[in-house]
Order: sequence, then C-alpha cells, then structure tokens
Amino acid sequence: MDEGFLTTEEVLDYLHVNLRTVYRLIKAGKIPAVRVGRQWRFRKRDIDAWLESQRPRATRGSAPSSTRAVAPVAGRPRVLVADDEATIRDLLSKTLALAEYDVDLAPDGRTALERLRMIPYDLLITDLKMPGVDGLAVIREARRLKADIPVIIITGCSTEASAIEAVNLGVSGYLTKPFRVPRVLAVAAKALGE
Repeated sequence: MDEGFLTTEEVLDYLHVNLRTVYRLIKAGKIPAVRVGRQWRFRKRDIDAWLESQRPRATRGSAPSSTRAVAPVAGRPRVLVADDEATIRDLLSKTLALAEYDVDLAPDGRTALERLRMIPYDLLITDLKMPGVDGLAVIREARRLKADIPVIIITGCSTEASAIEAVNLGVSGYLTKPFRVPRVLAVAAKALGE
C-alpha cells in the first residue's frame, strides 16, 4: 500500500468482490479511482467511507439486520437471502449490495415466506437446511407466488436427494458451502440474465 492508496488487486481482496463489480462501482461513481498509467489507484479512506455509507443504519424500532428489508432503488434487482447462519447472511448482503443489488435478509424459512408474500423479488437465494421451514418449502412457495423467480441454493450439507429435488424445482444455481463470493456474484448475474 502506497500512502493510503490501494491497487486494483488490493481492492479486490479488501472488498472480496470480482473485477467486474469494481468496474461497475467506478463507473457508477460509487468509489473514486485515479488512473495511473495503465492501472487504477484507490484511496483507502474513500473505500472505507463508501463501505460505511452502505452499512445499514440501526434506528429505534427498526428491524434487526438479520431480518431487515431495504427500500428498493429503481432499476436495481431485489434479492431475498434466506439463511440461518448470520455470517452467511451478512457476507451475502455486503457482497450483493456492492454489486448494486437491493438485499433483504431472512434468518429462517418462516420469515422468508412472510417476505415473499409481501414483496415481489427478482431473485431468491436460500439455504436448504434451516430450522422449521426448510429451503425446499421456501422454493415451492416462491414458485407458487411467482413461477419464474430465479432461485439459487446455498447449502452446507448437500444430499443427492435434495440436489435432485432442487433441479426438479428448476433452480438457477446450486452452491455448496464454503463458497467463493465471486462465484455467487457470477451465478446471481446469470440467474438474472445480466
């Protein structure tokens, strides 16, 4: 690092995103970048300020971040992430927000079903094994509400039977934990036809 500046490779590592996402952020004016020869340089404090601006603000009476719903921005895909692991929800929320998706979170299948009934989502990302209502039940209900909703499954305990049922339900992607964030972004973009 040179006096608070990051190279493109350092930004990729720092934000845990792919090159395409960084270029989208530059083009959208979200993170300032300076062209030095054939390379980009980023001021670390600008990156940190932008990350801070993306962090959900906790206000009195607001829903906890594990179940929050964000106000949609016109033209941005709206994604529901359902997973009982807070670290997975937070990682996906941060990553998808960096890629300019509006993200709502659900800590379990029951909450995911409530959100699906209230809000028209463009993409559903769900864990298969959750307490109470499992991911397959969430997918079935999502399909009942919006037959063409793309679905990505993320699971830590994949079985052949659940994989077959997921394929039969027409999921767009099937990822096994641990997964790489760029892979999730690529699958999300493909599922949304980007």
